[in-house]
Amino acid sequence: MTGTKFKPIFVSFLAAAATLAVLGAAKVDESKLPPPSTKTGITFDKDIKPLFERSCVECHGTEGRPKARLRLDTLEWVMKGAGGDEILKKGKSAESLLVHSIARIDEDSAMPPEGKGDPFTKEEVGLVRAWIDQGAK
Repeated sequence: MTGTKFKPIFVSFLAAAATLAVLGAAKVDESKLPPPSTKTGITFDKDIKPLFERSCVECHGTEGRPKARLRLDTLEWVMKGAGGDEILKKGKSAESLLVHSIARIDEDSAMPPEGKGDPFTKEEVGLVRAWIDQGAK
């Protein structure tokens, strides 16, 4: 009886791990990324959180189980990453999985998926890049 109870959890865990492995292994042509914004003093609460609320938290928020064990509703959760795997590298936006996903360079890892939130504009990707490059605070 306990085996069937844990099977869906195990399958969900495997799916999340496989997704992260594929996304992490994907090579991205960084020259295709929009440049970082020139704006300074970018903060999560003021500048980034509204973008995530619009485009990400439907799937990566507090409701139910966040997809890929990733929550993007608070800075603390963003820094925890997806199931403990980092999604951003402070000071290195071009190497950050989060940026690769929202820039939609690779269809397999593009976020948000079609019909699940408004895609980020090039300017918004640039703002997220600048936030990460400035230390993701």
